[in-house]
Amino acid sequence: MDELARAVEAALFAAEEPMTAEALAAFLGDAAVGDVREALRSVAADYEKRGIHLVERGKRWHFETAPDLAHLLRREKEQVRRLSRAATEVLAIIAYHEPVSRAEIESIRGVQTSGGTLDVLMEAGWVKIAGRREVPGRPTIYATTPEFLEHFGLSSRRDLPGIAELRATGLLDPIDEAYDELVGADEGEAEATVESDSGDHA
Repeated sequence: MDELARAVEAALFAAEEPMTAEALAAFLGDAAVGDVREALRSVAADYEKRGIHLVERGKRWHFETAPDLAHLLRREKEQVRRLSRAATEVLAIIAYHEPVSRAEIESIRGVQTSGGTLDVLMEAGWVKIAGRREVPGRPTIYATTPEFLEHFGLSSRRDLPGIAELRATGLLDPIDEAYDELVGADEGEAEATVESDSGDHA
């Protein structure tokens, strides 16, 4: 392991919170960001088979317990955080469409969204205020946080599952899917009827 990799390793051990490659480069005396990224990959590879791993979550790096050993370090029962269906829907919309405003969330859901729902997600540390939309009224816009990626084991939003994956895992409500298919079929029949009627008049 070269000197820069050793310095990166030491800096991350001493850091109170995860750090980006850019932050590490500045901390280490304006080292080249490209060299720091290479050093991070080198350190991560060196720790792959150890009891702790160097991982990247939302472009920030930190050490964490190897997944297969985590159970050995738990001394207290984890608190299960259950989200309401509304909160789950809002979280999914923000994750897939961020940054979004409350009005945009309501437009996608088709129903009003309680301010309390957003508060719950922000208290959980998974959603944050990301600024304001530059349109009349300048509505607040929301986005997910690095803690959201870390909690769900995602390196970035690109790792979010697609529709096919969600359906395969059973996370899509089969009742909703059946309803959508039924509505789609009804609309198709209605269009066919209109075309048939217009043909008769011709």
